[in-house]
Amino acid sequence: MTAIYVILIVAAVLVLLYFLMIMPRLTRQQDWKQFPKVYYAHRGLHDNHTEAPENSMAAFKKAVAAGYGIELDVQLTKDRIPVVFHDFTLQRATGKSGKVCEYTYEELQEFPLFESEERIPKFENVLAVVNGRVPLIVEIKLEWMDLMVCTLTNRALADYKGQYCIESFNPLALMWYRRYRNDVLRGQLSDGFLKTGEFKGPLYFILQNLLLNWMTKPDFVAYDHKYADNLSRRLCRKLYHNMAVAWTIKSQKEMEEAEKSFDMFIFDSFIPRRKRPK
Repeated sequence: MTAIYVILIVAAVLVLLYFLMIMPRLTRQQDWKQFPKVYYAHRGLHDNHTEAPENSMAAFKKAVAAGYGIELDVQLTKDRIPVVFHDFTLQRATGKSGKVCEYTYEELQEFPLFESEERIPKFENVLAVVNGRVPLIVEIKLEWMDLMVCTLTNRALADYKGQYCIESFNPLALMWYRRYRNDVLRGQLSDGFLKTGEFKGPLYFILQNLLLNWMTKPDFVAYDHKYADNLSRRLCRKLYHNMAVAWTIKSQKEMEEAEKSFDMFIFDSFIPRRKRPK
């Protein structure tokens, strides 16, 4: 019987530890009620076969004109200028080799985006165009440990009057914001990493299951909607009442299904029937 009691005690401790590890921040929930409940255009209202490709000034102008919020990505150039671009490498969007961080901003201006005449924009120029007219979800692109992207992104946003929040896959970015800008709403991006087969190992198990929430204390969790059944994600929403953001919705059918499990929605490849979630 003693052995059974020991096993039960150990199991109870492990369960308690798990609940503590996935616990998000619990003190900013009222702030989320003031954040606009609109659909968010993924990398702007874009089509990569037109003159308004992803993360372009044209795509952001279209999103603003249509009244959608905007999700966008920020990373640094070689000369430490925050620019809006998703991939760390240039190949997919420009056909050029190398990484964004290996070129200066001026050098990057030689590369058209996809099939358009658009160029990689400065983050500060995007902020000037949006000018607070729609809310922003700003993804911090932090490949390894260069936290200067957080410092410079925050500097660009210092005088911005519009509503915004930040998110990142890299927990180090959230830890930076927790330490230096705890007033800014922050979100942990995650995915079913092990289910996709693209990533393997203990780190991706930890990230998939939000086991660093105790360190990063996110105000929301942004999760790939295809893996909405993840236990940690569902507990964050249902038990801790943490805001749940779905990415990336690509059809009206997916949107209607995601509305059962999430509170905010990032979309592309179609136009939602409504401007706001139910």
